[in-house]
Amino acid sequence: MSLLAVVTALAFARSSDGEPAPLAVPVPKPRFELRAPLPDISGVMLDTNGDDWGFAQQTAKSKFLQARIMWIDGTANLDKVASDEQCATLARNIAAAGFNTIVLDVKPIAGLTLYPSRIAPKMNEWKGRTIPVDFDPLKAMLREARANQLQMYVSLNCFSEGHRDFKVGPGYSKPQWQTVLYEPKFSLVSMLGGSFVVSPTPGKMPLDGNTIGCFADKNGLPPPQESFYCVTLNRQGVVIEALSGVGLRNVTIPTNGSLLIGSGDAANFLRAQCPVGSKVKFDSLPDFVPIADRPDQQVPLIVNPNNPEVQDYELSLIKEVVSNYDVDGVIYDDRLRFGGLNADFSPESQSAFEKYVGRRLAWPEDVFKWTLAPSMNRGVLAGPYYDAWFAWRAQIIRNFVARAQALVKQVRQRTQFGVYAGSNYGDYPRFGHNWASPDVEPGYWFATPEYLQTGTAPLFDFMISGCYYPTATIYDALAQGIGIGFSVEGAGQLATRLVRDQTWVYAGISLDQFQGNPEGLKNAMQAACGSTQGVMVFDLSHGIEPFWPVFRQAFGDRRPSPSAQVGLLADVRKRRAAADKLGKKDPPVPINSGGAGIGM
Repeated sequence: MSLLAVVTALAFARSSDGEPAPLAVPVPKPRFELRAPLPDISGVMLDTNGDDWGFAQQTAKSKFLQARIMWIDGTANLDKVASDEQCATLARNIAAAGFNTIVLDVKPIAGLTLYPSRIAPKMNEWKGRTIPVDFDPLKAMLREARANQLQMYVSLNCFSEGHRDFKVGPGYSKPQWQTVLYEPKFSLVSMLGGSFVVSPTPGKMPLDGNTIGCFADKNGLPPPQESFYCVTLNRQGVVIEALSGVGLRNVTIPTNGSLLIGSGDAANFLRAQCPVGSKVKFDSLPDFVPIADRPDQQVPLIVNPNNPEVQDYELSLIKEVVSNYDVDGVIYDDRLRFGGLNADFSPESQSAFEKYVGRRLAWPEDVFKWTLAPSMNRGVLAGPYYDAWFAWRAQIIRNFVARAQALVKQVRQRTQFGVYAGSNYGDYPRFGHNWASPDVEPGYWFATPEYLQTGTAPLFDFMISGCYYPTATIYDALAQGIGIGFSVEGAGQLATRLVRDQTWVYAGISLDQFQGNPEGLKNAMQAACGSTQGVMVFDLSHGIEPFWPVFRQAFGDRRPSPSAQVGLLADVRKRRAAADKLGKKDPPVPINSGGAGIGM
């Protein structure tokens, strides 16, 4: 009997009473299952479909391996690692709580080091916290980690060489290192032919009459003044209302529109060039500025990753650490990247990018042009080399990482080389670091073949992924009506899938999200260890005292870290390569989109 005949017979099968008989449909295995990757605390409902994928996951589970990492931020904990006694007590507490690895941040974003460096200035004080000038906390913590059978890693904030709030760091003394930002100079263009400068900072009234103030809502509106002249725009940029400054008391700002306020010459322009019923638009011109001139944008003073002098400086620091300290691992923290989509637009980067694309460009419009909508939302008009901009900058980071990896292994072969990065992969094209495997095929809009080939995962021995969400599991996220990517498990799954067995993945969680909520912390740790091969806890300074008993209970069954197993990652990679050679196809990569900036 043919397959069609069988299907037809089944479809028209009748029961004894002549009614159609129900078809036998196999009962699917439930997707969610109560599991306890940390067996000494209560289990949580985990997504078996997503959490069981990959040779790294299977290997770590079958061998009872789990990274359990305590992160010690350099600036926030400076006074906790200021003596031999403090370091000894801290290491004992961490080991007693069941952690198997310490990360000590030895080069925070300010560009100063905790250890005595011959290259960078040493940090001896921060926000009132002090450390003796001649004390080396890295030497002390390394000694105490060994005494307590702990893996000892150090973290360096690559490409961050200064702190905005304190104006300290090598990047301030070497302004030629600073990344150059492409900023917009916005103007309001009238149908009558005139134009006038618009504030680049919506919600803040300019100090003089040379700039028009823009407001998308009433937050930040100045007190009414008779000298003001104001107009409101709808979402199409049509002037809906004109009013004097006194009228600000009762102004209505259209939905997805804005309120424009001028004084002096700005008021005269609005009065003469923006009559009710007319249509206006916003235009922009480029403004190239060193990052120190835009201190409102970000705290780290990011330097230019494309600058050979900067690269050599960063490599000299990692070489210094690995040469002088027998650390088990060295990590580049989440400043291994460019300063944003608008960085770096220096003349040197323009020249290098033009060499990459093979032609002279209309700069910067061939990359993109800033736009401003009537709602005050800033956007970009993508140029013909917009995708190439993503790929080129990611290639710069990938090539630098390759140099750093080779240097670490040359100096001390057994030292692990790792990275910390935020879990929301969709954030990273604008920052120029593609931390995925070059062999993965994710369905992100920016994932061109050129961009995908810049993946850095095979160059790292492990990756810590910042999964900083208070919601533990996908199951919980569904119940709460939030996106599944806004959970520790969803974020951990995404990182695991994207690195595609090229490196170990450990999910980072943030203690400050679980203050007064020990059960929430336990659930988050279960989700981290269920979706990746371990957990990193950030940070020692985040009110850790009440949580020591939680860690002791959760980590009751002591386990070594996958990273401590010599040759095991190489075996995982070989198994992945063998499966690829046999043509085994991966299931689609789930795009578990999370919150912008989470873990960054």
